[in-house]
Amino acid sequence: MREGSRKLRGLGFAAMLLLATSAAVRGQTSMACGTPTALDDGWSIATPESVGLDGARLCAIAARMKETEANVHAVVIVRHGKLVFEQYFSGHDEQWVVAGQYDFDATTKHDMRSASKSVISLLVGIAIDRKLIASADEPVVKFFPEYAALKTPGWDQVTLRHLLTMSSGIQWDENRGWTDPRNDEPHLGIDPDPIRYILSKPIAKPPDTVWTYNGGGTDLLGSILERVSAKPLEAFAREVLFGPIGITVFEWKNYPKNGKTGSSIGLRLRPRDAAKIGQLVLNQGSWDGKPIVSPQWIEQSVRPRFQAIGYFSGLFFYGQQWWLGRSIALEKEVKWIAAMGQGGQRLFIVPDRDLVVMTTSGLYFQPRQGDGALDMMANYILPAVRDALVDQHKGEKK
Repeated sequence: MREGSRKLRGLGFAAMLLLATSAAVRGQTSMACGTPTALDDGWSIATPESVGLDGARLCAIAARMKETEANVHAVVIVRHGKLVFEQYFSGHDEQWVVAGQYDFDATTKHDMRSASKSVISLLVGIAIDRKLIASADEPVVKFFPEYAALKTPGWDQVTLRHLLTMSSGIQWDENRGWTDPRNDEPHLGIDPDPIRYILSKPIAKPPDTVWTYNGGGTDLLGSILERVSAKPLEAFAREVLFGPIGITVFEWKNYPKNGKTGSSIGLRLRPRDAAKIGQLVLNQGSWDGKPIVSPQWIEQSVRPRFQAIGYFSGLFFYGQQWWLGRSIALEKEVKWIAAMGQGGQRLFIVPDRDLVVMTTSGLYFQPRQGDGALDMMANYILPAVRDALVDQHKGEKK
């Protein structure tokens, strides 16, 4: 019996050792999967479980993205104001004019492309808060007196708000192939004077009636910001927005051929810093309790104003340089606000879940460029929010 007991005790010890080893391995795997890097950049770091997220479900994202060939470069998740998940991958990218294979990590800046437009919206709001601009209803031509001779019928009625909501009525087409001479977007980067090019376009529709995607309008807004602040856009952004929320590593690129500020597409940020922009919007314009942009501006910016017909298949709505959409997760509709950029750059803000998600990707000019981010949101990230599901079930029982 004693010999048997010793054997059982030995087996028990071996089993415990095996369990402890397995737990350690699981812990190492968990640590390796999505554990944020400590960079002393203002983020409080926590585990997914501590903020009501299912870490195991989040860890399945990488395999799914590999399976679908989404060429995702980064996934960053913030919950309850804490950075809880951060994962990076290698992949092909087109960093402005330099294409190649890149290894991404927490310190790597990434093109935001048209997600830059949403930051321009914040900067316009800050300029209005600081009385540099009287209101969003100021006429655009007021800020460009040297181009007065170009003015054609209808331009006097175009305001900053019309540029923000892409409802200016300017005759503009970005939906054609890049080499098609009728595509207006390339002119922003190749014309010696792109502001002249934009202001010389006719007004084809009455303002505030038809939505048309228009990066030229955003470049006008960027130029207005430079004029009223008497600073380059990058310097103004650093002073009034990036500096106050602890973003110290960024670029705002100029178009390489004409050297003009790429207001609508030129921002480069680390994904974890882009998530700070999302947290600022989630906090109604405040950072660490300090107001950066007025809550009234945030409310105006993320209010749906137009159906985005002909863009992303008309699935989304548009505010003031911000997209509005929804995901269906576990048979429940979840609404979100988003900044979106060419190639699959996506910043999601989910007020009902107190959640911010930033993803970067390299699927430029691909028809499925945003599918990876939507897949993550609907099938992995939103279903990982466990406490929201508990509250939801409680409400259903009542």
